[in-house]
Parts: sequence; structure tokens; C-alpha cells
Amino acid sequence: MGKNIVVITGSPRKNGNSFAMTDSFIKAAKEKGHTVTRFDAAMMKLDGCHACETCFKTGKPCSFDDDFNTIAEAILDADALVFTMPVYWYSIPSKIKSVIDRIYSLVIGGKDITGKECAIIVCCEEDDITVLDGVRIPMERTAALNKWNMVGEVLVPGVLKPGDVEKTDGLKQAAELADKI
Repeated sequence: MGKNIVVITGSPRKNGNSFAMTDSFIKAAKEKGHTVTRFDAAMMKLDGCHACETCFKTGKPCSFDDDFNTIAEAILDADALVFTMPVYWYSIPSKIKSVIDRIYSLVIGGKDITGKECAIIVCCEEDDITVLDGVRIPMERTAALNKWNMVGEVLVPGVLKPGDVEKTDGLKQAAELADKI
């Protein structure tokens, strides 16, 4: 039986390398019978966490009503979460970070988000694979904190211009990630 997968992207470049890998993953996941809901965070209205701890006081995960509340409901229903992004200045792009920070509202609200599967698809401009650590390590720690099972990581260095990922095995790796969920 297929799983309910939520994919959250962090790139504003619709024709970029992380989007290409995301598309490859989604196509393979759907072919395996999974349901996929995609949120392109860079194109959404998402603010950072205000640490007000008024989560769920209005009936919604976050009292500051923006697109996070839609993402939050999908996260609650998801069996698996896949975060896809380029590395921005050796770290996670701000819109993905906003989503991650605001997952706090689900914890404060007493929602059980444990036991989900989690995966990442990440690329960067530089050829040095360790550049990806700025995303990989925080995402692994986020998964551990939330008691998510990190089932896979697609880490592709050396891609900058749209289409560069086609010169790597990144699209293949992203499609194969669907086998791990």
C-alpha cells in the first residue's frame, strides 16, 4: 500500500537542479503507488517562528496565519517527509528553515509527529561534498529530535547552472530514493 509523502522544496528556481531531482523523485514515488503532496516553500508566504508559544490557541498550528498552517496539516497526515533544496551559503535556505522552525508548533501543540520517515535531496555549486554538511547535519539532527527515521539522503555537489545535475547521477539517485520509502 502506498504512503502519504509530503515533499517540501526550498529553491526559488523552478528550472534548477534541486527541482529536477525533486521531479525525478516524485515521478518515481507516484509510480510506486505513493501519494505525493508538494509544497514549494520559496514561493509561499512563510515567516519564521515568533517563539510566542501560542501554538493552536486559534485552532491552527500557528497563531500567525500564513502558508505554514497548510503545510503543518499535511505534515501531520504524512507517513514520510522529503526536504529538497540547494545549499545557500553553506546552510539551509530560509524558507525551508522557516518550516522546520515552525514544526515546533506541532510539538508545543502536543501532536505526535514521531515515527515518520524522512529523506533529503540536496545539491550545491561547489565540488566539495562536505559543503553539503551544512544541510545534512541539521536535517539529521531534526529527524533525530522528532524521532523520524532518516531513510535516505541524495547529496549532489558540483551543480550550479540549470541542467548541471543531468551530468551527474543525481536524477537517478533521487528516483531510487523512492524505493527507500
